[in-house]
Amino acid sequence: MRIITKPSTACCNQNMYISYLLSDPHYTSCTRLAGILQFVSHDSINRFLERERFEPSDLFEKIKGKIELAGGTLGVDDSVLDKPYSDASKAAFIDYFWSVKHKRPIKGINLLSLFYTDIHGISVPVNFRICDKRSGKTKNNYFWEMLLEVISWGLKPTWITGDSWYSSNNNLKFIRKLNMNFLFGIENNRLISIDRGKYIQIQTLEDWPRDGKSVYLKEYGVVKVFRQLYKKVYRYYILGVAALDELKELCHADFERIHAAHWSIERFHRAIKQVCNIERFQVRRENPIKNHIFCALKAFLRLEFMRFDKIIPHWYDVQKNLFVEVIRGFITSSEKYQTVNA
Repeated sequence: MRIITKPSTACCNQNMYISYLLSDPHYTSCTRLAGILQFVSHDSINRFLERERFEPSDLFEKIKGKIELAGGTLGVDDSVLDKPYSDASKAAFIDYFWSVKHKRPIKGINLLSLFYTDIHGISVPVNFRICDKRSGKTKNNYFWEMLLEVISWGLKPTWITGDSWYSSNNNLKFIRKLNMNFLFGIENNRLISIDRGKYIQIQTLEDWPRDGKSVYLKEYGVVKVFRQLYKKVYRYYILGVAALDELKELCHADFERIHAAHWSIERFHRAIKQVCNIERFQVRRENPIKNHIFCALKAFLRLEFMRFDKIIPHWYDVQKNLFVEVIRGFITSSEKYQTVNA
């Protein structure tokens, strides 16, 4: 983060920009914000996005005193910020990435997040990366970096979760070395063994007890598998624990609880797009893009703590009710106009 050595005279600041991201429903840009505020030029807003040096650690510093650091669930996932009309040759970080939503590679920015739900139910992003293909790093490389970072910062999750993309044996063994428990989605063709030396695809397993089944995952070790029906298709999950003797104690209720915490990262990625304007920016350089994304994540933090403090019932409430009086006034005025001119 940029070190402030003297009082700032900047006209645009972080709180102002975050409030703007939470309030403008469609047209997020420096020019738009300048036009709304009138006393701030778009150059001033551009300078704010260019000069700051926000880092993922700054995000964690903001929240570490407000959450319970031990005992929660830490999920990993990535999401593509759609930028279909941007020129990848002129804008940083933009490339083609696989999108689960579109079921194909799309042009955009790939954001990788670690999302933590503590024992009190507060759910917040604790680390993130903008995937840069020029770095030569994979999403798994970023995941390892981020996980080690949050542990060094003092986070002590009980469970690590992710979808099938992150369930490689290398990832599972890495988590095991950290003495952590995990829940991951797994592809239906992964090989498991019930009878020693005889492997079958997980989808061909016929016996599915409600409380899961202990199996040997090829080239990893003993895990407990669960099956869940979602949109008429079966999804498969594996649970692993640091202490193997505790594996047999895990039941369906444990799976449902951990999976529910894992699923919150999907809702988080949807919310930062819909109410934090993370996709809507018109800057091209690396640092302004980084700072815009950082501010969008802090905007989500504001919503989450407002929700937890019962100021709002859900993340979408602020934007939902922001224009109620304006819409009501417009309808009333239109009715009066129609009456006079009937």
